[in-house]
Amino acid sequence: MDKVWLQMCEAAGVDAQKRLAARQEVLESAEAVECTVYRPDENDPDAEELDLGEARILFEGPFVAPDDWSDEECEEFFGDDAPENFVTARIECEAAPASSAYFLPEIGDYLAASLGQGEVVMFYVHDCEEDDDGLHCVLIRDDEQLL
Repeated sequence: MDKVWLQMCEAAGVDAQKRLAARQEVLESAEAVECTVYRPDENDPDAEELDLGEARILFEGPFVAPDDWSDEECEEFFGDDAPENFVTARIECEAAPASSAYFLPEIGDYLAASLGQGEVVMFYVHDCEEDDDGLHCVLIRDDEQLL
């Protein structure tokens, strides 16, 4: 493990060994798919998104609201989006953590995932949480067809 990785894990409050194992699991998984992550310009909503780079995404299934959430909490979380468009996934940047190309996806980012046979699907990063087991994200699938 390099110094940069140790510093990043310490800052995030996660165990560096476990977090590295979780990162490798996503990067090496046969079920993970390639994606490109984009970040909108927060100063200019009409500007082109910044291409952050390539990542691997391991879809874990549909997002299910916890049983203890109230109707109001569910309404606030889902907003105007259909609950069936929410999925959970772990995402890992393909670049080495010590490189200038490394990034962590954040809430508000977009990603284009290659789901196979030329199908590219856009997702919006709605929520993220990093722990020893990786970067867990809740994504909203964009149903708009890409040409």
